[in-house]
Amino acid sequence: MACPYFVPRRILNDGSWPHPARLPLGAGWAGNCCAAGAETEPQPEMLREFCNLGNATRCPHLPAARDWDAIRFSVSQAGAERIVLRYVCERSHAPVEHGMLEFDLRSQRWQAAHADARVQRLAECYRMAWQSRQPAAA
Repeated sequence: MACPYFVPRRILNDGSWPHPARLPLGAGWAGNCCAAGAETEPQPEMLREFCNLGNATRCPHLPAARDWDAIRFSVSQAGAERIVLRYVCERSHAPVEHGMLEFDLRSQRWQAAHADARVQRLAECYRMAWQSRQPAAA
């Protein structure tokens, strides 16, 4: 469950997490926080404890008025032509919104994207991390 205000920039392979593939975005990510309306760079411990993990109600930057606390992703279908992700946006550990996003592998474009740029950005990071762990096609 990634924080909806997290703006991932690059995969963070620094050994901070014992099992990075199990993280909500499929890897640990370095990036920025946009909760205050402008992007700021969080401290490394904030990235580990809040940004990458979501449901960060103790995070001092999380706005009181917000749609979601966290966003979950999973691969629903994967084939030679497309990847379908399921997503769930949560507030107080309960689902608020859910749906499917579809990425076309041939055109390398999202055929079904989320209207909120925050959700879509996190979905793209999850897709990239997931794809990087898949065996190369023969």
